[in-house]
Amino acid sequence: MELTGAQILMKVLQEEGVDTIFGYPGGAVIDLYDELSRTTDINHILVRHEQGAVHAADGYARASGKTGVCLVTSGPGATNTVTGIASAYSDSIPIVVITGQVPSKLIGNDAFQEVDIVGITRPCTKHNYLVKDVKDLAYIIKEAFYIASSGRPGPVLIDIPKDLTVAKAKYEVPDKIELKSYNPTYKPNVKQLQKVVELIEKAKKPVIFAGGGIILSKASDQLTKLAKKMSIPVAGSLMGLGGFPGTDLLWLGMLGMHGTYRANMAVSEADLLIAVGVRFDDRVTGKLDEFAANATIVQIDIDPTSIHKNIPVSVPVVGDAKISLGILNELLEKQDFTDIDRQRKPWLDKIDHWKKSTPLAYDQSDIIKPQFVVEQLYSVTNGEAIITTEVGQNQMWAAQYYHLSKPNHWITSGGLGVMGFGLPAAIGAQVACPDKTVVDIAGDGSIQMNIQELATAVQYGLPVKIVILNNRFLGMVRQWQELFYDKRYSCTKMEHAPDFIKLAEAYGAVGFRTEKPSEVRDVLKKGLSIHRTVIMEFIVDREESVYPMVPAGAPITQMLLV
Repeated sequence: MELTGAQILMKVLQEEGVDTIFGYPGGAVIDLYDELSRTTDINHILVRHEQGAVHAADGYARASGKTGVCLVTSGPGATNTVTGIASAYSDSIPIVVITGQVPSKLIGNDAFQEVDIVGITRPCTKHNYLVKDVKDLAYIIKEAFYIASSGRPGPVLIDIPKDLTVAKAKYEVPDKIELKSYNPTYKPNVKQLQKVVELIEKAKKPVIFAGGGIILSKASDQLTKLAKKMSIPVAGSLMGLGGFPGTDLLWLGMLGMHGTYRANMAVSEADLLIAVGVRFDDRVTGKLDEFAANATIVQIDIDPTSIHKNIPVSVPVVGDAKISLGILNELLEKQDFTDIDRQRKPWLDKIDHWKKSTPLAYDQSDIIKPQFVVEQLYSVTNGEAIITTEVGQNQMWAAQYYHLSKPNHWITSGGLGVMGFGLPAAIGAQVACPDKTVVDIAGDGSIQMNIQELATAVQYGLPVKIVILNNRFLGMVRQWQELFYDKRYSCTKMEHAPDFIKLAEAYGAVGFRTEKPSEVRDVLKKGLSIHRTVIMEFIVDREESVYPMVPAGAPITQMLLV
């Protein structure tokens, strides 16, 4: 049976279980969109900017655990995806980005809306393709989904010339994708894990450091079992939040530049650090040669290139986090650890002292503090909402004060730090989880980066909630200017922000605003109760800063606390 390239694409997407595409049409993909209109079991979400399409696919992937998909046209349509692709690459998120391309014969001739998107995205994709023959299209699409979702996940781009969308070929797809040069290691070396067992048995001050790999491999249950059985406190990276219950007594909080005092001190004094699914990002480690200087370090990761990359480790374990922790738990079951709670008590008591003596704190006055808004949001939603964020102070306050206890409920641009990520990501998460409350915690600066996606949310009846912490500043840069540049607020004042309430209404959404601390909870309740797209704007203290804070280049023990 011969099919056109457009038909082949839709058929393979159906076979891959794709139910949603985020996209924006154009001339180079018009035949793909024509075929999509005849495909009844794939939903298309029309975004208002191609960057929004990629972030929405990213949010969909994180909330659902599936591979996100977006479809855009050639030239500027393709280049508009680059920021979203780079963000997904930094955070290891499985998405497949399909771009249109000018006809094959025009490639290299500077044709209208031609761009070498394969060359442009080579550094920020896990893999990418320029399709040269329609006969290869089905296999390439299948291969792209396999690569995006296997091993350490990541974005894959497929560039399809316009002539191939109408060209015909016999439809043939392989039952299984096998690549000789790509064979991720899922099952770890048990001998390495046996070494970890011995280290746990001897350790007096162990800490587990959980990263985004815990979420991606669905290893939350295995992590929790390990920590509780062995009475080991757990710290998380920004991407690892939700991988361990945020209300558990063993939870230390986030580690690093804006991490909790107890997390930073515990890792610095630990004699054993078990790092799972982490890259040891510079925002986590601070001064490298003083990071976990007293600890024997174990690193478990499916990506062998991440091991030893930033921090030397004593016991490297290459393998999937869920499988590795599962085997580790089985090995520990065979040992006698009946006295473990008594052995750990001095260490846990010390951590409890840090927690009580130096907690996360702020002073609520007659001006709304942003931390108070996040705390009230946590209370009103019972900690059950899917939280997306923009980037900056809003992101850090959300990470600190919304105590995430479930995986796939925290969606943020961690590695690349993209302002404008939160709203389209919330749209993707809401599409993936229509029955859940999805809230984008934003700043007044970052929300304007992709504010046009309000139209997308309204058009599709998505009840996304946007909480804007409006301090009339680019807050995180302002904080650095305050601390290190003698309050020379160069180009960070946002005095002429739009009226977000009128803006919400102009898009067909609902808007609320308050400047009074006494009204924060009521506004949140009102906004969350309405089954529509809602903006809730809170006028907060202009010069409130995120603490703790580790200055750039300092060890994580040297925290600014006020």
